Amino acid sequence: MNYEQLQKLTAKDFKRYCGVHQETFKEMVKIVKAEKILQKKSGRPSKLCPEDQILMTLSYLREYPTFFHLGVKWGVDESNAYRIVIRTEKALIKSGLFNLPGKKIFYQSNNEIETVVLDVSEHEIERPKKKQRKYYSGKQKYHTIKSQVLANQKTAAIMCTAFSNGKTHDFSLFKKSKIGMNKELELLGDKGYQGIKKIHSNSRTPLKKTKNKKLSQAEKLFNRQLAKSRIIIENIHRSLKIFRILSSRYRNRRRRFGLRFNLIAGIYNYELSLKTN
Repeated sequence: MNYEQLQKLTAKDFKRYCGVHQETFKEMVKIVKAEKILQKKSGRPSKLCPEDQILMTLSYLREYPTFFHLGVKWGVDESNAYRIVIRTEKALIKSGLFNLPGKKIFYQSNNEIETVVLDVSEHEIERPKKKQRKYYSGKQKYHTIKSQVLANQKTAAIMCTAFSNGKTHDFSLFKKSKIGMNKELELLGDKGYQGIKKIHSNSRTPLKKTKNKKLSQAEKLFNRQLAKSRIIIENIHRSLKIFRILSSRYRNRRRRFGLRFNLIAGIYNYELSLKTN
């Protein structure tokens, strides 16, 4: 299905097929067209128009086929399909429209953020040829990359991300990311962030039962209320994993995973801003 055929779909079906709304798609097309004008090198023009190049890239992120299948689907060579996707991703990231606010926003005392929720998600990867133990997750029982997301509880917007190998503990990843926060901000984490109160006093994590002591009714109620306050971060992960490249086994080079994750997170933020405006 090319862009001309896609325009016949309803707004709801367009979103289901591409993973983005029509307004977001049009902004992406503007970015790719502007980037093409600024290109210094001249060469053979692409078989695909900018609209179809965006559609191919979204199809790759949304469905995560191989580049061979993507090339056959669009009538181009496998290597050409690879170049189109990489070039389009670079243009979208370079534009700044889909950039995340970054961790510096947590230092500011006059921002609108009151409560920050954070969580870690694991993404399966191909078994590495080297340093396999470094990426092996004892929890998932396969090799993974971990992604940490910090979001504004009030707006559900993603503020910043961090990444590490599957063996890294959630709390260790937080310390490794070196995120300093204003003391007034409240931080909500899950059981993987036990001990975070020593770093940021205004933090809440679930209470854990011990071998000799069970949780009281008041403590169980506290955990349930905290879970309700943190549910927004679970919804965010679900929205990101609509793009199958984040929910399937990642086959590409690991060094590009963070760029693609941040691009999808930026698209999520942009779509969120369209709803609020």
